[in-house]
Amino acid sequence: MNRDDGVFERLLGRSNERVPAFSEPLARSEAGIQLVLDHQGRVLETHGLQRYGLARGQGHGAPRLLLDYMVPGSTMALEGVPADWVGQSLDLDFQCVGLRVVHTRGWVQPQADGWLLQLLDISDLRLGSQQARSREQCTQLTLRVGEQLRQCGFTRLSEVADEALQNVAQHGRVPCMALALRDESQPGWYLYSAYHAFDAPKLWTAGQMLGGLFDPLTGSSPQRVERDGNPRLNDLFGNADGVLVPYYDQQGLSAWLLLGFYPASLHGPQMSASDWLQVCAGLAGPLLDRLREQQHQQQQVRTHALQELLGTGWWEWSTSLQQVQLAPQLGASLLSTQEPLTRDAWLALFHPVDRDELNYRFNELLEHGTTLLFCARLHQPQSAQTAPWYRVQGQVLGTGPERRIVGFMLDVSDIKHQQLQADAAHARLNNLIASSPAVIYVQRYEEGALLPEFFSDSLQPLLGWTLAESTGAELIEWIHPDDREQYFERTRQLLRNGSARSRYRLRDRGGNYHWLLDEAKLLRDDVGLPVEAVGLWLDVTEATETAERVKRSEERYRILVEDSPAMICRYQPDLTLTFGNQPLAHYLECTTEQLAGINLGSWLSAEQREAFVQRISKLSPENPVSTAEISLQLPGREYAWWVWSDRGVFDAEGTLLEIQAVGRDNTEVRRSQQQLTHSAKMATLGEMATGLAHEINQPLNVMRMAIVNVLKRLSNGDVQVDYLQDKLARIDAQIQRAARVVDHMRVFGRRSEVEQQVFNPVQALEGTLALLGEGLRGKGVELRSESLESTLLVRGHADQLEQVLINLLVNARDALMSKRETDREFQPWITLSAQACGNCVRLWVEDNAGGIDPRLLERIFEPFFTTKPIGLGTGLGLSVSYGIIDNMGGRLSVSNTGHGARFCVELPVVDQSELSKD
Repeated sequence: MNRDDGVFERLLGRSNERVPAFSEPLARSEAGIQLVLDHQGRVLETHGLQRYGLARGQGHGAPRLLLDYMVPGSTMALEGVPADWVGQSLDLDFQCVGLRVVHTRGWVQPQADGWLLQLLDISDLRLGSQQARSREQCTQLTLRVGEQLRQCGFTRLSEVADEALQNVAQHGRVPCMALALRDESQPGWYLYSAYHAFDAPKLWTAGQMLGGLFDPLTGSSPQRVERDGNPRLNDLFGNADGVLVPYYDQQGLSAWLLLGFYPASLHGPQMSASDWLQVCAGLAGPLLDRLREQQHQQQQVRTHALQELLGTGWWEWSTSLQQVQLAPQLGASLLSTQEPLTRDAWLALFHPVDRDELNYRFNELLEHGTTLLFCARLHQPQSAQTAPWYRVQGQVLGTGPERRIVGFMLDVSDIKHQQLQADAAHARLNNLIASSPAVIYVQRYEEGALLPEFFSDSLQPLLGWTLAESTGAELIEWIHPDDREQYFERTRQLLRNGSARSRYRLRDRGGNYHWLLDEAKLLRDDVGLPVEAVGLWLDVTEATETAERVKRSEERYRILVEDSPAMICRYQPDLTLTFGNQPLAHYLECTTEQLAGINLGSWLSAEQREAFVQRISKLSPENPVSTAEISLQLPGREYAWWVWSDRGVFDAEGTLLEIQAVGRDNTEVRRSQQQLTHSAKMATLGEMATGLAHEINQPLNVMRMAIVNVLKRLSNGDVQVDYLQDKLARIDAQIQRAARVVDHMRVFGRRSEVEQQVFNPVQALEGTLALLGEGLRGKGVELRSESLESTLLVRGHADQLEQVLINLLVNARDALMSKRETDREFQPWITLSAQACGNCVRLWVEDNAGGIDPRLLERIFEPFFTTKPIGLGTGLGLSVSYGIIDNMGGRLSVSNTGHGARFCVELPVVDQSELSKD
């Protein structure tokens, strides 16, 4: 037995030392065992068995049969009595103290009155034989297990390893067995396979992670797990006896075979320490080789897939062959063949821009061993902008003739194109920042203070300072003294809230101050501590100064609006006021605060409101201004007239948002105009007094003559009913004629209505002829009427239009009478006509008095201008007439014809939609 076997026997609790049963010296031979038997095979005396712990036959009761000392099942050779055993070789197994078995071989010979059984101890021979058989079986098992592990497929490797572990455990009669391997992916150990007998507890499971449990263990021999040893090992073995068998290979300690519930008292095949080491090596060695082979294949597959995904591969330059060899996948992507390339052919793959530098770096690598690392694009003339980029890297291996260059080529097209785009964007951004009024800055955080760290290139064009000049103390000096406290507050707010926004003035190198809008954000590390502040300065000098000017302008505007005597307001398209100044509030008898929400339409009549809304609806971005005179019924007043000017405010789509208006009170002027118009009307009536008297006297004369004739007939007694009826009818007609004249004079003489009405202008012509027709004919003036029938309607005052026509007829009559005084043969005439022209109607008054001096045509409508002698004219007729037509939205004009003067009254026709609303 070698030393390892002895160690392993001690680990198993076994020993070759014999424990003597008796302490006295042997009576006979010290070698072997002697038993004295009687003729029936009872043991009378024993010699030599004391050392094995066998009890003596004498002095211990009746002698026992030899069979009682034997191991049950081993007494087949002792059939019969001792006389039958003579001449036979007897192999006997004795049961000793502690369940120990002693194997013996001997023979029987006669002695005195009995028989002497001579026995030799052959236990060591039997044990060696068993161990040899066990070792042979172990070797065969190991070879068979290794062959199975080497030949099985990778998919069945784990299953075959489990079967092999089960066979080894059953051969060694080990209840629990597991194989632990070193984890290649991370430090530590794990159980690759585990076996448990059906009647053994389940200590381990396959895949169980053990961490660094076995790292402290060393040695190349099996190690017994002691109960008072490593607590973690005790837990692993369930606080039971166990053995750890190591396995070493070229990478060192690589595996452990765990034997659980394997105490020294466990009997079975006598496997030595070397046997278990052999079994562990036969099991772990092939398994590790296959696992590493599998890992290597997986690594090759992953490498190949990764190279295809990345567009990369190895390349090699051989000094002896002077050729460049490419990896298969790399060659397939660059070339149509897999043949080796010459150096020039390899360089020709790259763009001419990069080819020379790559050649230079290749020479540096060959001559000086400088590592090659260069990015170059491939030569693709059709798509130069999107040509693939490769990172070429290489190094020299070996020396002398065996020297070669090994490297790789990596497709970095995406990264390179993104880098080029980023560089271009960065350049554009730098250009933009350098030319813009914004300055980007970085301030580092240092012990509670923010110190300048970086300024963009736009700092110098804007302020003239450099980063070197912008220390913390210098920066404070740049800030306007009145704004420094605000800057300190900005810093405190930035450190407190993480962001800040402020506006202050900064001095440039020339001494001028710039208003800067400062927006900054504080950056923190992963634990929340401040690192730096990033922000920008935006030059808002012009905007700030403009805002100040606007503010001052608004203040002046506010004072102007509040102190202005004119009414200024803003209102929505539905006429609801949003703002009004004090004069407007005074007229509406409220405060300026109460104006908001008041509707202007509540002070207008229905007709005025409708006209107002229509006028507002016609405002547009192209024509945003409208002016009109409006009439309002104000609190405590009869009527008020305002001259109102509106300006519309529109959005980008042209929608009317608001109206700004300015108005002035035109009530006194309007009333003066009305008074002037009425006075002119009265003057016209005065001038028409003679004609009107004739108009009244004429029917009176007719009635007087009719009455005289009737009375004369009555005195003669010649009265006929038909005659009387005829005379009475004539008298009635003349009475009606006089009544019409008087009624028309009464209507004409009263004041006009405030509101304009819709009427037919032909009615005014007829009324004018009714008043002046007979008088003109009486003076010998021929009246010509043309196209006096019309259905068109106009808006205004019918009596005022009639007043205008009367003024024109009276002026024409005076001119005609003046001309006839100088020419008795002169035949005067006046023509009246009406004509529809588009959206207006024109009334013409023409005479044959010779016309008006062209030099006076421009002044004919001026107030108090007259061509009549002093005392015969007031000079108001045409001026008032011009104002009346203008108020009606029309136009009064004059021109000369070949016969005389021709006056034209042009009035707008009322739209049919307005008539439907009315």
